[in-house]
Amino acid sequence: MGNFLSDARAALRVVEAAVVVVDGVSGVQVSTEQIWETAASLNLPRLIVVNRLDRERASLPRTLDSLRQTLSRSAVAVHWPIGEEDAFTSIVDLVTMKAWTFAEDGSGKATEISISDSVRADVDAARATLVEAVAETDEALMERFFENGTLSQDDLTNGLASAVRESHVFPVLCTSGLRNIGGPLLAEAITALVPSPAVRSFPGVAPDGTDTSRAADPSAPLVVWVFKTIADQFAGRISLFRVVSGTFKSDSTVQNVTRQSPERAGHLVALEGKTQAQVPEVHAGDLGAVAKLKDTHSGDILGDPKADFTVHPLSFPEAVLSYAIVPKTRGDEDKISTSMHRLQDEDPSIGYTRDEQTHDLLLSGQGQMHIEVTVAKLRRRFGVEVELKPPHIPYRETITLPTEAHGRHKKQTGGHGQFGDCKIRVAPLLPGSGVEFEDDIFGGSIPRQFVPAVEKGVREACARGFLAGYPMVDLKITVYDGSYHDVDSNEMSFKMAGRLAVRDAMTRAKPTLLEPVMAVEIYAPSDFAGDLMGDLNGRRGHIAGMDTRGANTVIRAQVPMSEMLTYEQTLTASTGGRGGYHMEFHHYAEVPGHLHAKIVAASKADRTAVASDDEG
Repeated sequence: MGNFLSDARAALRVVEAAVVVVDGVSGVQVSTEQIWETAASLNLPRLIVVNRLDRERASLPRTLDSLRQTLSRSAVAVHWPIGEEDAFTSIVDLVTMKAWTFAEDGSGKATEISISDSVRADVDAARATLVEAVAETDEALMERFFENGTLSQDDLTNGLASAVRESHVFPVLCTSGLRNIGGPLLAEAITALVPSPAVRSFPGVAPDGTDTSRAADPSAPLVVWVFKTIADQFAGRISLFRVVSGTFKSDSTVQNVTRQSPERAGHLVALEGKTQAQVPEVHAGDLGAVAKLKDTHSGDILGDPKADFTVHPLSFPEAVLSYAIVPKTRGDEDKISTSMHRLQDEDPSIGYTRDEQTHDLLLSGQGQMHIEVTVAKLRRRFGVEVELKPPHIPYRETITLPTEAHGRHKKQTGGHGQFGDCKIRVAPLLPGSGVEFEDDIFGGSIPRQFVPAVEKGVREACARGFLAGYPMVDLKITVYDGSYHDVDSNEMSFKMAGRLAVRDAMTRAKPTLLEPVMAVEIYAPSDFAGDLMGDLNGRRGHIAGMDTRGANTVIRAQVPMSEMLTYEQTLTASTGGRGGYHMEFHHYAEVPGHLHAKIVAASKADRTAVASDDEG
């Protein structure tokens, strides 16, 4: 799920609480921790549902330990299962102390039963833990707990609801989705424990930039926040929204406050799973959807400009992995761009760019699965077939020694000939300097009108590279002398002379290859830190530091981009999916000598293949 957290994070911005589902077999996973941290940053109440308790090796006590160690010590069971693994058929509600068994036909129908003696001791101990946890959240409840040794039913019910809404207690519930066990009890818990929009104000930003909030008042000025966009091949762009305040009516014209443009809203719909129910209006605190808004995107505010209320912008993680995409048929080339922009509306964490150096179309995402799902959407929704290929590494070339060189272009034809002659000095520059050109001509050895042509030829030669066809950078080229012919010299001749001079210089300037080095941040459980650092060293990485955050270790390193192309698969396999990473470009560094020949050969093969395709 780590590849798709952007949608979850956007959805958490518009709800009153989060229901965090945990696998009863494997316990807390890395995506669970990420969702938990996001919900905590938004100060959302959280209910924890332990699902798949009917599976082999499922265990509520073991999962509770995992929850308390990883997420919060305040995770407290409010349900207790009767039966383990395949024998799990019933649940005890620790608040009401009633037991329920569920129909075997998957209908979810619950029938009350008595609590069996086989689980009585575990149930009593779990309830005592629940009562104590609730009492600790309120001084008055604590006093009554010490006086009576327990809490009354009303105190427990009301105290639990208050503790959940204040994020002091995180109730743990039991279910089996496959057998539809526990569904009604989960629905009742959500109704009883989750605050309604009427009592929980929506956070936002005031005109002066300070944090504020807005109550869900249907009679207040209209504020509608679009939190997600869906690209539908038939309905076009569908905007999902929450009405922060006011009442949003169908067939009305509203202002897009973010983009300062009017929007015509057609039919409003309430989304109920895959079905859509048209509604005449959507009130404050409710969610809805509207299709075909002209200029509205995720994160925009619609409504009354005088409401003086905006929302903190949605933030989307940077892409960590890129693949080159190649259309299977030439007819799909034009369709890719249009389709990708529609998918970016839906998922802004997708990147789609053309590499100016390699000319690759790059599709970027949060991981390999994210990219593969995006490719599947292209095929399923828009009929665009593409192949994924590892991206070309944007190597560079530079020089390591200063030298002088001479370039002469002379050609005699039937009429006017061609003549251009120049002498240059080349010298290496500091990293990041690019290509500098200097005119140091004295005495008119090259007429002024031809110097720009020399510069153009020099820069063209640098762009084409010398070793492997990669652009040359970090060097200074100075033209200091030359000669010309009154009749045969022209701009083309001096441009060719500039090219030849650069190629002559490269034979003595000891050119070398540069590779992009990425700043990488890896986070994983501390148990894996040693193996991960060993793997990074094997990838020619330089460890820059490490920190401990709870049970996780964060490793910072600088690693060549070419070594990171397959890193996601390695990290997932070595950490059981509990690790994640982020990387961004840091600098260029010289490629070790033993890799030069391999890179040059691969570049030559690519250029030969491209030439063959062009001829075909």
